[in-house]
Amino acid sequence: MDSAIILVVHDERGIRRALRRILSSNGYDVIETMRARRAIEMVSRERPHLILLDINIPHTTAMDACRKIRLSFAGPIIMLSGHRSERNKITALDAGADDYIVKPFAMGELLARIRAALRRVGSVGRRADIETPELRVDFEKRRIDVRGETVHLGPKEFDVLCLLINQHGGPITHRRILETIWGPDHTEQIESLRVLINGLRKKIEKDPAHPRYILTEHTFGYRFQLPTILSRKHSRKS
Repeated sequence: MDSAIILVVHDERGIRRALRRILSSNGYDVIETMRARRAIEMVSRERPHLILLDINIPHTTAMDACRKIRLSFAGPIIMLSGHRSERNKITALDAGADDYIVKPFAMGELLARIRAALRRVGSVGRRADIETPELRVDFEKRRIDVRGETVHLGPKEFDVLCLLINQHGGPITHRRILETIWGPDHTEQIESLRVLINGLRKKIEKDPAHPRYILTEHTFGYRFQLPTILSRKHSRKS
């Protein structure tokens, strides 16, 4: 079985080196960066199994970075923070983090949290592309095929689709979609979201008036659902 790949996103080189040394000695493959934009690129290219994301990364907030990473990453994200407040922890979890560890922490605790997070997602299981007789979504290539034909999606259309798929069939609110894709200053622009969803349905649904994939949760938001007769195909086996 392949070793799990851990992406470390931290602004201090010394800490990145220390984490690399300890994680490597415990059997993990480690990749690292100090920048959110670079982390997003590495998620697509390197396909890590777990991300350690420090709250103090340059040029952006860790919460914004977490939301953007979540568009293309379904695995565990553990936030590292020096802030103990309950509000910061809740904000991090709402932004898409799976766990929140306050610094300074014991390495034994961090390793235990990593093992637990990987167990929950099947250890080194890779993100599953969607591949059905009617619909195929390749997350790495940002490509979608509908009934055998490649369909062009705009950047926001693809990002909204990824966000919905990452909920694993659960609903997601209008506000969270708008905040994640458009930014925190656009959370009231529900009509813009409706227009995008209608356009997305026209591109992927056989009958946009009676959608099978992108379903409306009345007054709440949307959810993505695969019909039960359809299946997923893993893009890479562990």
